[in-house]
Amino acid sequence: MSARSDTGLAKPGARAINRATIVDRNFLDFLDSWDEPVEAPADPDAAMRPGSALTGRVFLELFRYQIQSRHLDLVAREMRARNEGFYTIGSSGHEGNVALGFLTRGDDPAFLHYRSGAFMMARGAKDPAADPVYDTALSLAASAEDPISGGRHKVWGNRKLWVPPQTSTIASHLPKAVGAAIALEQARRIRVATPVSEDAIVICSFGDASANHSAAAGALNAAQWTSFQGLPAPILFVCEDNGLGISVKTPRGWIEADFRQRAGLDYFKTDGLDLVDCFDVARQAIAHCRATRRPGFLHLDLRRLLGHAGTDVETDYLGLAEVESTEACDPLLLSAEAALEAGLLDVEGVRSLYEGIREQARDAARRAARTPRLSTREQVVAPLAPYHADRVNKEAARPPSPEARLRAFGDETRLPENGPPRHLSLLINRALHDLMIKYPQMTVFGEDVAQKGGVYTVTSGLARSFKGNRVFNTLLDETTILGMAQGQATMGLLPFPEIQYLAYFHNACDQIRGEAASLQFFSNGQFSNPMVMRIASLGYQKGFGGHFHNDNSFTALRDIPGLVIACPSRGDDAAMMLRTCAALAQVDGRVVAFMEPIALYMTKDLYAEKDGRWQFPYPAPDSFVPLGEPRLYHEDARDLLVITYGNGVPMSLRTAGRLESVTGKRACVMDLRWLKPLNVKAIAEYAGRFDRVLVVDEGRRTGGISEEIFTALDEHAAHGLQKSRVTGADTFIPLGEAANLVLLSEDEIFEAATALLESTAG
Repeated sequence: MSARSDTGLAKPGARAINRATIVDRNFLDFLDSWDEPVEAPADPDAAMRPGSALTGRVFLELFRYQIQSRHLDLVAREMRARNEGFYTIGSSGHEGNVALGFLTRGDDPAFLHYRSGAFMMARGAKDPAADPVYDTALSLAASAEDPISGGRHKVWGNRKLWVPPQTSTIASHLPKAVGAAIALEQARRIRVATPVSEDAIVICSFGDASANHSAAAGALNAAQWTSFQGLPAPILFVCEDNGLGISVKTPRGWIEADFRQRAGLDYFKTDGLDLVDCFDVARQAIAHCRATRRPGFLHLDLRRLLGHAGTDVETDYLGLAEVESTEACDPLLLSAEAALEAGLLDVEGVRSLYEGIREQARDAARRAARTPRLSTREQVVAPLAPYHADRVNKEAARPPSPEARLRAFGDETRLPENGPPRHLSLLINRALHDLMIKYPQMTVFGEDVAQKGGVYTVTSGLARSFKGNRVFNTLLDETTILGMAQGQATMGLLPFPEIQYLAYFHNACDQIRGEAASLQFFSNGQFSNPMVMRIASLGYQKGFGGHFHNDNSFTALRDIPGLVIACPSRGDDAAMMLRTCAALAQVDGRVVAFMEPIALYMTKDLYAEKDGRWQFPYPAPDSFVPLGEPRLYHEDARDLLVITYGNGVPMSLRTAGRLESVTGKRACVMDLRWLKPLNVKAIAEYAGRFDRVLVVDEGRRTGGISEEIFTALDEHAAHGLQKSRVTGADTFIPLGEAANLVLLSEDEIFEAATALLESTAG
């Protein structure tokens, strides 16, 4: 009896029927109704079909992994019913991906779709010390002993076997997978050893619905764009096409029509329900990708069983006949049929295998439910933001090789510390040169950063000084840029991506929020994405460019757990802070946003035209600014403390001078320099020396950092402190002189300071 044609099942129609029970019963009923005699036992080393590379022995191994994945899905629902498990999105119907888990190597990085249970059973078997069934049960139970996330999420992942956990929005893992594939070749070109084999390839799986996501479109485009130019991008995209995005159907034939003829992308298609065909086509696709170093697209035609998750009732949006037809195409039924027809197992052999694995999965679930879970806030957040201050500071203070500096800069007289004081842009440029000398694995990339040197020439000369693809231009796509950064970090590089304007970062925020900054958390510190993301930021460009070139809101950055935000206002600080940022990434794997105030890039003067008071000498190569340390101006003043950052620093200094000349009162100005994590201790300590504090925040009134500073003052500063704040307006920035109507002005700072000094304690 053919498994595809008829299952001999009863046809229950009630909405409340448990489809998991039915699918399980289907398999057992299929065995009960099998009436074809088994001939003499088959040779397990013979091919399953003429011309196939899949032997019977390997087939049975893959079948075992498929059954393990299925029973983990069933057990997940049993655990949920007992309140012992917390995740029921399963892999049922997608068990054909077992071929990829088996055929790829243990150091082929795999960025996986959430329906990758069979893949993980096969990949996990490559580590004799691992127990992928029990490991999955631990993850389902949110156990603190879960070997990948430590109980923080149900994820597929394995550090030893190169499966970084994916936890965020659909398709958001594709850009970093592409970045990792391109970085494999880039690391070789710049002679940096990768942590994987030289001929490794990247596997990236996703669903047919996810293929329509903008992150997927950008990632696929980046891989094709790279391949079209003859550059290596060894990634195999695996589209697991079950025809549904939860309840929304993918048009029949859409994936093949869209991807079969794409430039720079090699297309392969297989019946993902047929384990033999799936194995052979996957083998061909993997070998082709490994040999050619080109991106491939493996289209697996699959079915989804058991709904999207345990709470999903498919009959709300699919007819019962359609659901039953899909269940009749269960890949486990088809694999069992193939094993029986080939004489590899008899009915009792299949039943014994199936029930034995069921008990293995249930036993794993029972044991996992008895293990401890995270029980304190400290346990939960422990891997989020590692910071080893002594090691970071030592690394930040480590100078580049003097000989290498002389080779790069030319001679002693051209070393930047021997030159005259310079403005912010030029000192950032010199600091980047020094860091490129210090870190041979460091790369700088983004839109226009190479020959042009960036929109504001901040990266000018880097491409000339550091050849071999260490400084390069990218596609005009911020998602691709930040995905590239993550991929490079995965492959052992130290990426310094540039985002042209702060407003452009918001196009790709999820690459940092959902991916880069979350990886240490969801991998329990086993994976990280070290990078320093440079962003031309903030306003005051004299009306030029409107909102997209004068974005004064970085609230989205502040809301990302674990992210470090640095914002220098002067060149020497910028150079020293960049050294700390690089050390944070290098030592602790941290993700850093380095916000560079555009309006201060070329600023030379402070109080009067041509006074040169906002130019500074290049700091010695072994100097740095520790994370969180502010800079104080007029530290001996005691009438007023002004807390600010970025453009607010020179504005507040000019206001302080005006204030003293008009009122005789003196203000101390604190430049925070580090905006996340906010140094609450320093704020409270310095505020305690004053009766009055003014916060100058060039950001918006709502969501700006002044709110956090006020909270810090309320919670930690002396009682009775009088405070006030001045901010930008809650609006986008218009074009031309109208911008000055909504940006914070020096007059507003002066008026607020005067009013605060004239006030009396309430």
